[in-house]
Amino acid sequence: MELIALIIIDAMFAAVPAVGFAMVFNVPKKMLIYCAVGGAFAHSLRFLLMDFGLHIEWATLIASSSMGFLGLYWSRKRLIPRPVFTVASVIPMIPGSFAFTTMIGLVELNTAGYSVELMQIITENGLKTLFILGALSFGLALPSILIYRGRPIV
Repeated sequence: MELIALIIIDAMFAAVPAVGFAMVFNVPKKMLIYCAVGGAFAHSLRFLLMDFGLHIEWATLIASSSMGFLGLYWSRKRLIPRPVFTVASVIPMIPGSFAFTTMIGLVELNTAGYSVELMQIITENGLKTLFILGALSFGLALPSILIYRGRPIV
């Protein structure tokens, strides 16, 4: 029961930045609910997968791919471009804390000098940031690659 409450709280908090990002880029008002639901769905799925023991990079890839397929369905149903839903929906999964820790470590490296522990923190958080961003990008592109792969490019 506690897990369900945590997922609901996670979904509510993930819907807020998804809608905020969509509003910044003038998504039509009727589509904001889809952005909120998509952000809540994707972030909650990642949270659930991580709770089951999956690493954050793999959980992000699965969640963003699932959001990509859901966004593809919504875009065909509503006749609106797919990025309207999908990009705003994955914004809550941007790895801000890992990127921030990496940048703070780089600044500290510049001021305090080299140390093995500091380089370990920078490398670990920097690679985690890159892999999560790659999972987000590839996950959103994967449904289009799989669905439209038989069509000519030009």
